[in-house]
Amino acid sequence: MEGSGAEIAEEVEKSPAEEGGGAAEGFKKVFVAGATGRTGRRVVEQLLAKGFEVRAGAVDVGRARSSLPSSSNVEIVRADVTEPPETLAEAIGDADAVVCATGFRFSWDLFAPWKVDNFGTVNLVEACRKKGVDRFILVSSLLVNGAAMGQILNPAYIVLNVFGLTLVAKLQAEKFIRRSGINYTIVRPGGLREDPPSGNLVMEPEDTLFEGSISREQVAEVAVGALLYPESSFKVVEIVARREAPERSLAELFSSIKQR
Repeated sequence: MEGSGAEIAEEVEKSPAEEGGGAAEGFKKVFVAGATGRTGRRVVEQLLAKGFEVRAGAVDVGRARSSLPSSSNVEIVRADVTEPPETLAEAIGDADAVVCATGFRFSWDLFAPWKVDNFGTVNLVEACRKKGVDRFILVSSLLVNGAAMGQILNPAYIVLNVFGLTLVAKLQAEKFIRRSGINYTIVRPGGLREDPPSGNLVMEPEDTLFEGSISREQVAEVAVGALLYPESSFKVVEIVARREAPERSLAELFSSIKQR
């Protein structure tokens, strides 16, 4: 979602995990769905920077090999979230946490948003159940619940729903995650920007923000930070960046959001 906010440049403080030289909460290897996407690639980079091993899931393995960091801590596997949970469970392998950074690609298929952003996410959660994986981070979007917020005439809500009701599909996936019992963090960013971060992060509870933007790099930092800080568990957070916002640590921001 495009908006009027600015990106953010926040140095994520060292977590207890980093200070101890390992991954937080016992997580060591993370499966990333949508690893070759513009946000997914940054998630992979951030995970490596924090000392995680990564299973990078991508539909096009060749593209993944040419676009992702070359590292002994990255294992590239084929993963298509439109395939059955049994197949996705094999892709998840021995990972103990999952980050879902998928998104449909524009095509003439009006059901594409539902195949990827709804059913695909559901398939991934079901695959986690089969593997006994109990930590799931979803990169969603601001305004997914725009209708309930009284934002149906918001230009961003209209544009993002005009093709296949994308935001509605994402909202249904979020509802499934929350009912599933899995330990989740749902990250709803504002308009995604390619620019380097500049500004400070604003994090609010669900159904609060309806405009603003943020760099993909910072979205990745928040998604990975959710694995580092247990304060993020069972929460939906909305994020944008604003230059005038005070600088706050991720631990503080996650702690400020109450569970619903």
